[in-house]
Amino acid sequence: MRYGSLDIFLSVATAALSQGPIAVILAEDGVELERTISHHARAGFRSILLLAHPDLDLSATAEAQVHRIDHDVFATNALVGAVNRLIPAVPGRWLYYCYNAEFLFHPFCETRNVAEMLAFHAEERREALLSYVIDLYAGDLDRYPDAVSVEEAMLDRSGYYALGRPDPLNHNHPRERQLDFFGGLRWRFEEHVPADRRKIDRIALFRARQGLVLRPDHTFNDEEMNTYACPWHHNITTAVCSFRTAKALKTNPGSRHAIGSFRWRNSVPFEWTSQQLMDLGLMEPGQWF
Repeated sequence: MRYGSLDIFLSVATAALSQGPIAVILAEDGVELERTISHHARAGFRSILLLAHPDLDLSATAEAQVHRIDHDVFATNALVGAVNRLIPAVPGRWLYYCYNAEFLFHPFCETRNVAEMLAFHAEERREALLSYVIDLYAGDLDRYPDAVSVEEAMLDRSGYYALGRPDPLNHNHPRERQLDFFGGLRWRFEEHVPADRRKIDRIALFRARQGLVLRPDHTFNDEEMNTYACPWHHNITTAVCSFRTAKALKTNPGSRHAIGSFRWRNSVPFEWTSQQLMDLGLMEPGQWF
């Protein structure tokens, strides 16, 4: 169904929010949007909410897979604001959020769906799950000037690192079990990326509850939900494989002419498998075997 606004959706669409996990996709444009929708439908999300401009075209097949909500996708923090509106409406439900041309991968996703993973994670007494946003890009920008090619996608196999996350309320000492992660295109082309947008970590999967607030840097007002592991062992992490940064760098007037290619010595073809991401250390299964 289609809804004229998020307010209208929240007032009438109780059935769409009655079961989780729920995926929220914000369509900044139509690039690989339908593939994004179908990917997350196959992943096992019970409901997919699509936030899109009213004029965006979508096929009947894709429309049937989503609850489409007209939304100002160009507003500041449009996705974060929408997620914060949804949180109090779905207490206890697992939520996931992303943009178009982003694809969630979790360990063993070829044989286990996202609901199974979240059930295990909940048994570990965890209410949030860390994701790394892994940049994808086309290897040939002459053939793919917007840097997007699912068939010939590439990613960086190395060049990722983490720094301690300072706590301003504790003399800027590092927070326990929290790190800021960097790498990919936002590291290699950092001169074109604002400093507050260079991190690649995102708490993309979480269980909603009253009072919870998602912040613009993709962390929460509950610091335990921002940790990469629980105190007793490592937990599952996931990867959001994303063309968003590559597309932005090649369409932004300030950077598109300065970048002739995204390829470098550590570029490898993306195989679209969870095993490749685990082998590269870009996500881990934790105790889930």
